Amino acid sequence: MSDKDFDLDGWDDDEASTDAATSLTKTAERVEEERQALSEQALAERITAAVTAARPGLDKIPDPVDPAGAGDLTADEQERLAACVAGIELLSTATWVAGKSLDTVATGRLFRVIPHKLEPERCYKTIEEWSETEYGISRSRCSQLRDGWELGEVLTVRGHKAPEGQVRELVPFFKQHGLKAAVGVYEMVVQAAGADKITAKRLRETVKLFPGDLALSDEDDVNVIAQSLAGAIEGATPPGPKPSTGLPAELKRDVDRRSLALANRLDRPRIPRNEVLTHLLAAFVDDKDSRVFDAVCERMKTSNS
Repeated sequence: MSDKDFDLDGWDDDEASTDAATSLTKTAERVEEERQALSEQALAERITAAVTAARPGLDKIPDPVDPAGAGDLTADEQERLAACVAGIELLSTATWVAGKSLDTVATGRLFRVIPHKLEPERCYKTIEEWSETEYGISRSRCSQLRDGWELGEVLTVRGHKAPEGQVRELVPFFKQHGLKAAVGVYEMVVQAAGADKITAKRLRETVKLFPGDLALSDEDDVNVIAQSLAGAIEGATPPGPKPSTGLPAELKRDVDRRSLALANRLDRPRIPRNEVLTHLLAAFVDDKDSRVFDAVCERMKTSNS
C-alpha cells in the first residue's frame, strides 16, 4: 500500500467520523426539539384541563337526588352541597357581568349596526329593544342590571359576596349620594352586624335611618364615609312607632257582638262595624253631650293606674 493510498484512506476515515458526529448532533437536536414540543404540548394540555375544570357549567352541578338520611350529611352529600353553593354564588358574578355588558353596549350604542331580528330592514334603536328581542331581557330587568353592576363590582373587589337583592336595596342611595356612599353603607353594616349577618332587609332598614339632610363627600375614603354614616344614625332622632289603627281581634269580636244586639234593638238585619265606629267617634267629639268622652276618660284613667 502506497503512502498516497494510506493518506486517502485516512482522509476517508476522518470524513466518516465528521459525518457521524454531525449526524449525532442533529439527532440530539431533533430529540431535544421533540422533547420540547412534547413538554409544550403537555403544558398546553394541563392548562386546558385546568381551565375546563374551573369553567362553570351545568355538567359540574350534581343531579338532584333524595337525601341519604335524616341526620348529618354524608361525605358525598357535603361534596354535592359545596358544588351547588359554588354554583349559586356564581349567580351574583354572572349578574354583574351581564349588567356591565348591557351598560357598555348601551353607552356606546353598539347595537346601532345590528339588524333587528324581526325587522331586518332596520337596526335596533334602543338597548331595551335589543336586549328584549335578542335575549328576552325585559326593559325593567335591563334597567336593574345596568343600575346595579357598578356597585356590585366594587363590593366584589372588596371581598363581599353581595347578592343582587342586597345591592338593589342600595341602588337608590347610590343614585342620590354616589358610589362611595353606597359602599360605605354596606361597610358600616358589616362592621356593625358582621359580614355573615347582612341581609337585604337589614340594608333596607338601615337606609331608612339616615336623616334627610345627609351630606357626604365623595372625596373621602369609604371607611371614613362608613364612620360618618354611623355617626349620622346615632345623631338622628329615631322615628316614633306608627300608631296602630287596627282593632285587636278580641275587641273586633266584641264590637260585632254588640253591633248585632244594636241591630236587634233597632230592628235592622245587621249594622256594619264601621257604622258603629263612626257614630261612636261622633259621640266622643260631641261638645254638647260629654257622656261618651267622660266614659272614655274614666276607662283610660283605670287602664293607666
